[in-house]
Amino acid sequence: MLRMMGRCLMFILLSAVVILITADRVNVRLVGGHSRCAGRVEVLHRGQWGTVCDVAWDLADAAMVCKELDCGEPVDVLGNAHFGQGSGPIWMNFVRCVGSESTLKDCVSGGWEQSYCDHAKDAGVICSEVRLVGGSRCSGRLEILYDQSWMSVCDAVFDQQDAEVVCRELES
Repeated sequence: MLRMMGRCLMFILLSAVVILITADRVNVRLVGGHSRCAGRVEVLHRGQWGTVCDVAWDLADAAMVCKELDCGEPVDVLGNAHFGQGSGPIWMNFVRCVGSESTLKDCVSGGWEQSYCDHAKDAGVICSEVRLVGGSRCSGRLEILYDQSWMSVCDAVFDQQDAEVVCRELES
């Protein structure tokens, strides 16, 4: 029992170190939503947070944000400042992600701060906070994001109805 607790403590400590190391490299965040995986899209550029214009904002762009934040798949792509209007610069517009990029900042766009939008057109996204691991896009071990960590779902009472809910959530 003590050996198992020691391993768990070591895992928790290593996880905390990884979170601290990667926190310095955050280039995108979601603001104003119900969790860290939903909200207005904001990008860090030149040391300042700014928003993204919703013109041409689509599922591929939202998928890049969800992927970068490790938040599962996009559930909803929102515009018209659904999560409230941001402030400061509008860094990106006409964003065009194809899926091979590492970050939202790597996606093609209309150029930095070359936006003709105002904050009434701020882009938003809701990510699923659910993912399938070790299979394909439609099969695998079910994990949910809980308290900043991905955790497996126990199958003890998981039934067909639960599976249908997960499938609907992952549809896109």
